[in-house]
Amino acid sequence: MEALILLFILVMIVPVCILAAGSFMGEDELILKLGAILGTGDGYAELTLTPIYPTLKAYVEVLLDTPEFFVMFWNSVKITAGSLAVQLIFGTLAAWGFAKWEFPLKKALLWLYIVLMLMPFQVLMLSDYLVLQRLNLLDSHLGLILLCGFSTFPVFIMYRFFCGIPDDVMEAARLDGAGDVKLFFYIGLPLGKSGIFSAMILGFLESWSMIEQPMTFLKTKSLWPLSILLPEIESGSIGFAFGVSVLTFLPALLIFLNGQEYLEKGISASQVKQ
Repeated sequence: MEALILLFILVMIVPVCILAAGSFMGEDELILKLGAILGTGDGYAELTLTPIYPTLKAYVEVLLDTPEFFVMFWNSVKITAGSLAVQLIFGTLAAWGFAKWEFPLKKALLWLYIVLMLMPFQVLMLSDYLVLQRLNLLDSHLGLILLCGFSTFPVFIMYRFFCGIPDDVMEAARLDGAGDVKLFFYIGLPLGKSGIFSAMILGFLESWSMIEQPMTFLKTKSLWPLSILLPEIESGSIGFAFGVSVLTFLPALLIFLNGQEYLEKGISASQVKQ
């Protein structure tokens, strides 16, 4: 079992190490090693973790010679922050309502949430496009923020955690005079913070790395997020592509590492103990 886990870890880590090493290689070295993949050479690609002649040329080109990078970076920050704000405000309320309130058609609506969560973007693309067109939100960051912010997956994650809050705690708080608002802020949010944090982390990773949504709904290039810079890179700029990939991946990695504890609790825990 330990060997299988170690093998799985290596499978996940090695591509990241290759990506990081490639960002410090020169263009000629990358073409020499990856020529078979790029169509400029024969034989097999050579994947190494140590550059022969380390260089920062890729990062200099991205950070100093490509002002578009910073425009797209801040576009990604704007879209991701807006999406997380919407999820935090409306997603937590929806999850709390499903978990602790009783209302007509509750089970039907919850099943609808689950079905929508399982549907890929391609299935909902046309309906999303028509809604954004009717709201005059096509080719705008607000349209993407609303699409990501009202995603059903974070609601489901938080709902499962809120369901684990013991009813005895709720009843004791009600006997002490707590209303619905106080129950949510003083019981729901503190006891469900691990689920909320895990939902926010997953929401960040989804919003930061999305590609199909901005390519479908954003036509103005100045509005593009950083995630769709790579598809626009020409095949001859392999070093630049490695540099952009590392800089795009780095924020997601930092968020994951800093929130790993909450993420593990939010995914694995099925209930909150009294």
